[in-house]
Parts: sequence; structure tokens; C-alpha cells
Amino acid sequence: MVPNQILTFSEKNMDFKALYSFLEQLQSNNSKEWMDANRDTYHSVRDAYIDWLDHMNIRLNEMDPEYFNTPGKKAINRINNNLMFHPNKPIYKDHFGAGLDQRSKQGDFYIHLGVSESFIGGGYWHPSSKTLKSIRAAIDYNGEELKRILNTSSFKRMFGELIDDNPLKRSPKKFSEEHEYIDLLKHRSFAVSRTFTRRQVCSPNFEAMVIETYFELLPFRRYLNKAVTV
Repeated sequence: MVPNQILTFSEKNMDFKALYSFLEQLQSNNSKEWMDANRDTYHSVRDAYIDWLDHMNIRLNEMDPEYFNTPGKKAINRINNNLMFHPNKPIYKDHFGAGLDQRSKQGDFYIHLGVSESFIGGGYWHPSSKTLKSIRAAIDYNGEELKRILNTSSFKRMFGELIDDNPLKRSPKKFSEEHEYIDLLKHRSFAVSRTFTRRQVCSPNFEAMVIETYFELLPFRRYLNKAVTV
């Protein structure tokens, strides 16, 4: 990496208070007319967030030899909701979402900063049937490794349990109810998250917390990513 580029990004302090303020106003005035009238503010906040993502991309790239370079413009998600599939949702989201370490067809390192919640997550939320089949095959082959990761004390303190809003009540096809890892095999989602208060996000320590979260997530993310690519 180019040293002066790192210095330049380090001098750009993200104003997360401005980001939250914009999102609150957008949530109260969720219309194209309001967005059009405030588009300059939106681009100012979005560009600042992209710069911060660029900075985090450089930091993580320096610290993790296997990190997949993901510039901020690629990392950030659209703020528009997909009304074709969710016609009852508002036009715009109430959060900025972004995925770093974003390889094709693999679970990324997801950062979600929103009005109602802010969190960092990783894994696979509601994966396709093909992806879910691959994860279950990996658990069948080496579920002990995933168990070890999930039960690591530091991991449990940071993330708690797997998030799954709709696990199976019975064992999935081809697996016995007596399977050694049936508790894992019944999951339909394999994801965890660490929540942050607005005060934490706006604090000078947030960058350090992002990096800490990234490395705690790595074994979990890489186990799952290996499962869906091998």
C-alpha cells in the first residue's frame, strides 16, 4: 500500500452523526420528492461514507493477507428498496449497508448503520437451497470445527448464538434426528451479528471495534465460505 494514501484516508474523520441525522430525516420524509430536494446532502453523506469504507478497506487489506480488496463504491449497497419484490416497503431504506471482503458468491463482512439498529454481521442469511445444501454437507463432514468456532468464549461474548428466524422443527432430508450435529443442521440461516449503539458508532473507538469484529468473525466466515466453494 502507498503510505501517503493511508495517511490521507486516516485524516478523513467520518461524521456518523450527520449520517444518522440524514437517515432520520429520510425516514420521516420517505419520498422521491424529498430525496430530489435533498439529493446534495445525500451525496455528501454517501460520499463521506464511501471514503470511510475505502479507508477500512485499506486497513483490513493491510492486516489480513487473504482479504479480498473491496473499494467503497463496490462495497456500499443501494439505498433504494427493491419495490418489484417488496412493493409495500418504503421507497428508500432507513440505513446504509455495505459489504467488505466481498468475493463473488461468498458471504461478506457486512456493516449496517441505521435509524432502528446498527450492527456488523457475517455468514449467510436465508441462503439459496443450493448454498444451504453445501453448508449442511460441510457440517455433516466436519461439524466439530463449526461447533468449536461458535463455542469459543470470545465469539460467544461478541455475537451470542446463530441468528435464525425460521429453523426446521424436524431434521432435514437425508439426515437423522440422532445426527451428532442435528442442532446445526436444522438451521436455515447461518449468520451472527454484533450490535452497536449510536454512541459507539460515533465514538473515536469505532474503527478499532470494526477491526476487532472483523477478525473475530473470520473463522466463522471462512468455514462457511469454504463450504459453499469447495
